[in-house]
Amino acid sequence: MAQRNTYFQDEIIEKKLDIKQFGRIVRYIFPYKNIFILVGFLMLISAAVSMMAPLLLRYIINHTVIAKEYGELVLIVSGFLVLAAIEIGITFAHQRLMGKTGHNIIAKIRKDIFYKLQQLSFDYFDSRPDGKIVVRVTDYINDLANFFTNNLLLFLIYIVKIVVVTIFMLAISPQLTAIVFGAVIPMMICVFGLRYSIRKLFAYHRARLSNRTAFLVESIMGEKIVKNYNRIDMNEKIYMEVHDISARTWMQIVMRNELNTPTVEIFWNLGTLCLYGTALYLILQGNSNIDAGTIVAFISYMSLFSGPLTQVAIIIQQLAQVSTNLEQVFNTIDYSVEIESKYSGIELKNVKGQVDFDNVTFAYEDGVDVLKDFNLHVKPGETIALVGPTGAGKTTVINTITRFYDVNKGSVKIDGIDVREVTLDSLRREIGVLMQDPFIFKGTVIDNIRYGRPDATDEECIKAAKTIFADRCIDKMKDGFYQELEERGAGLSAGEKQLISFARIILKNPSVIILDEATSSIDTETENLIKEAMDVILNDKTAFIVAHRLSTIRNADRILYIDNNTIAEEGTHEELMKLKGLYYSLN
Repeated sequence: MAQRNTYFQDEIIEKKLDIKQFGRIVRYIFPYKNIFILVGFLMLISAAVSMMAPLLLRYIINHTVIAKEYGELVLIVSGFLVLAAIEIGITFAHQRLMGKTGHNIIAKIRKDIFYKLQQLSFDYFDSRPDGKIVVRVTDYINDLANFFTNNLLLFLIYIVKIVVVTIFMLAISPQLTAIVFGAVIPMMICVFGLRYSIRKLFAYHRARLSNRTAFLVESIMGEKIVKNYNRIDMNEKIYMEVHDISARTWMQIVMRNELNTPTVEIFWNLGTLCLYGTALYLILQGNSNIDAGTIVAFISYMSLFSGPLTQVAIIIQQLAQVSTNLEQVFNTIDYSVEIESKYSGIELKNVKGQVDFDNVTFAYEDGVDVLKDFNLHVKPGETIALVGPTGAGKTTVINTITRFYDVNKGSVKIDGIDVREVTLDSLRREIGVLMQDPFIFKGTVIDNIRYGRPDATDEECIKAAKTIFADRCIDKMKDGFYQELEERGAGLSAGEKQLISFARIILKNPSVIILDEATSSIDTETENLIKEAMDVILNDKTAFIVAHRLSTIRNADRILYIDNNTIAEEGTHEELMKLKGLYYSLN
C-alpha cells in the first residue's frame, strides 16, 4: 500500500510540460470539429468586417475631410453602423456555439475522470486524502471549464484578429508592419519565458490548494471527533498553516504575472515610438505611399492589433495553470487500474458458493505479509467465522474474495474458478458485504434498500426489510419507508443504519454473504434481530462472519482463529472450547 499523502506533502508531477497533453484535448474536440470549422469561419468574417472600419476612416480623411466632400458622409456612417451590427450578430452566434461546445467537452472529461475513479482499486484511495481526490474532479476541472468555455474562444478570436490585422497592415505598409513586428517578436519571447517560469509555481500552488481542501474535508467528516477531543483551536491553526503555504505560493505567481503587463507595454511603446518616427521620416521624405489617411488607418489597425495581442499574452500566462490542471486530470484518467475485469472474462452463473484459498500470500506493503501460504476450503452453504487479534488478516481474507485487493501469490476461487478470471460485475453481483460502518446515501429509506437493485419494486424492498425485521424500526419513522434520510444517515442510530444496509443485501440476494464486524457497534436489541434473521437467511448461503462479539458466531459451522498470517485454530465453538487454546482465551 502506498504511503498516505499528508497535508503538508505536495503531490506534484515532476516533469517538463508535455505538449501531448494539449494534443489529447484534440480527441475531446474532434467530435465537434464541424462546429469549430463553422466558428472559425464566423470569426474570419467577424475579423474581416472589423477590419473595414479603418479603411472607411482613411477614406473619410482623404476623400471627405481633406477634400471637403461631405456628400458621402451619411452613407459612410451608415456603413459603419451596418458593419457594427453584422459584427455583433456574428459574435453572439460564435459565442453561443463555443459556450455550448466547451460545456460538452468538459462534461466528457468529467465523465471520464469519474468513471476512472469508480474503476480504481482501494489502494489508490487508501494512499490519498478524500479532499485531494475531490479537488481534481471539481476545482481542476472547473478551471478547465472556464478556459474551454470562455478563454479558448477568446484565444481563437484574438489569434484570428491578429492574423487578419497583420494582413491589412502589410497591405497598407510593409515597412511600418516590419517595425511593429520588430517589437512584437522579442515581446512574445519574454511572455513565453515568463510562462515557463511560473508553470512550476502553479503546480506547487495547485498541490497546496489540494492539501487545504483535503484537511477541510477531513475536519468536516470528523466533526464529532474534533469537538470531542477539543481540537477546534488546533485544527484552526493547522488549517491556517496550510492556507498560508498556498497563499505564499500564490503571491509568487502574482508577482511573476505582474511582470507580464509592463513587459508588453515596454516593447509596445518602443515599437509605437519607432513607428511614429519612421512614419514622420517617410512623410518628410515625400514617400508617395504614405499620407495622412494611411497613417491614421495604420494606427487604427495597431490599436486593433495591440488589444488582442495583450489578451493573448495574458491567456498564454493562464496556459501555465491550464497545463498543470491537464496533467493532474490526465494523470488520474491514465492511472493504472490494478483490479479490473479480465478481457472476455467468465460470467459467474448459478453459483453454488464454494470458496477456496490456495496458497494465498498477500501484503498491503512490500515485505509485510498479512496472509502467507493461506489455505482454506469452504463448502457451499457453509458459515465460516473469523476471529483473532486486530491486524491478523481477518478483513484481508474477505477483501480478497470480493477482489477489493488482488492476492500477491496463489489464488482465490469461487466454484473452482479463479476470481481474477471472472468479470467483476458478475463476481460482485454474487457477493453481499455488510461492513462495520454502513454507508447511508441521501434519499429515502426505500431508495437506500434499492441501491443494489435499481429495478426492484417497493414491495420487494419492503419484503427484504421485513425478512430481517428492519420494518420494526423503519415503521417508527415519520414517513416509514419513504422517510428522507440525510447524507451518511445523520440522525439514525448505528443499529438503524445496519438494518437498512442488511435489507439492501437481502434484496440483492447474493450467493455469498460477508459480515465484517457487522454487529460490533450496534445495540443488543438490534444485534438480536440480526442474529434471529441470520438463522433463516444463512441457511442456503455461504457466509463469512468477522466478529469480536463471539455471541454472533457460536452457531457457525466452523470458526477460524487467524494469527501470524495463517489459521492458528479451526473448529466448531464446542471443539475450540474443549481445546482451551487461543479461541478459548477470548471467551
